[in-house]
Amino acid sequence: MSTTLTYIEGGRQVAGDATRRAADEGARELPAVAPASDDLIELLFFAYRDFVGDPDRILAQYGFGRAHHRVLHFVDRYPGLTIAELLDILRITKQSLNRVLKDLIEQGYIAQKTGTADRRQRLLYCTEAGAGLASDLIDVQARRVARALADPVAEPNSAHPPAHGFLLAMIEPDERATVRRLMARRTRGAA
Repeated sequence: MSTTLTYIEGGRQVAGDATRRAADEGARELPAVAPASDDLIELLFFAYRDFVGDPDRILAQYGFGRAHHRVLHFVDRYPGLTIAELLDILRITKQSLNRVLKDLIEQGYIAQKTGTADRRQRLLYCTEAGAGLASDLIDVQARRVARALADPVAEPNSAHPPAHGFLLAMIEPDERATVRRLMARRTRGAA
C-alpha cells in the first residue's frame, strides 16, 4: 500500500508517494533495530503527548494551538527573527505561518518591525504579553522534564536503556500503568 504525503523539503511544499520516495532515496541500508528501540519509539509518542498536553491546556484558553506555541517559542528565544528564518526553523509553508502570525499579532503577542538593513524584512519580537505567555508555556514543560530527569521511572531488573525510564517519567503518572499494559499487549501479541 502506498501513502501520499505532503511535507516541506528545502523550504518548499512537496507531495509524494512515500513508498516511491523511500525507494528513490537510494534504498540505503539501515542498521538493524533492536526490539527495545520499538519500545522507545512508542514511549516517545506517549511522552510527547503529555509534554505538549501541558501547554495545550494553557493555549486553549487563548484560542491558540500548537502552531502558535512553536511560533511564540522561537520568536521569544530569538528576538528579531525574520520570517524567512522562522519558516526555515519550523519547516512549514508561508501560508500556514501567515495564519498563525496574524492571530498572534492581532491579539498583541507578537510585534512586527521593519528591518533596518533591508526594509523588506519583517523582524519578529514578542510583546510583553507574548513573552509572558511563552514563559508560562516553557515553565510547565521545563517542570515536566526536570521531574523526569530527577526521578526517572525505575523498573526493577529491567534490561531497558535509561531513556526508557526517562520517557516513562515524562508520561502522566496516572497514565503509566495504561501505557505499560498497552505495550505489554503488543509484546505478547508478537510472541
